[in-house]
Amino acid sequence: MAHYLVQAYPDHASLPDLRERLLEEKIADIDPFGDELQDCLERARLDPSTGKAVWEEEDHCSPPLAMEREAVLDEHFDEIEVEEVDPGEGWEAIDELPSLWWNPAEAENRDTSADEEPPGPDPGADRPDL
Repeated sequence: MAHYLVQAYPDHASLPDLRERLLEEKIADIDPFGDELQDCLERARLDPSTGKAVWEEEDHCSPPLAMEREAVLDEHFDEIEVEEVDPGEGWEAIDELPSLWWNPAEAENRDTSADEEPPGPDPGADRPDL
């Protein structure tokens, strides 16, 4: 069992379809690797300096990710590269990168009023009338 840091150029035209499949947990239904691939793609990052999607994935195939490429990855990513890493090392290396699924336009348009703290109690509410 090996862990790999995966880097690939996302096909931006097909990413909405992949995101929908992830939200509906359809990737997880693929045997025998679906649960692992679902988790990895949900946690995938985007390296702004290269434009590549990056994630760590555990795989048993030779060549690495052969089944995953055929079933999902080749449809949504180009120039897939893998580098063997220790478990967790890949995630640690990319931890500070933004999510592949982060959309700045959505973030700008999001209603943040729910994020505001509710007003505190009226400081004079417990005081008797003078």
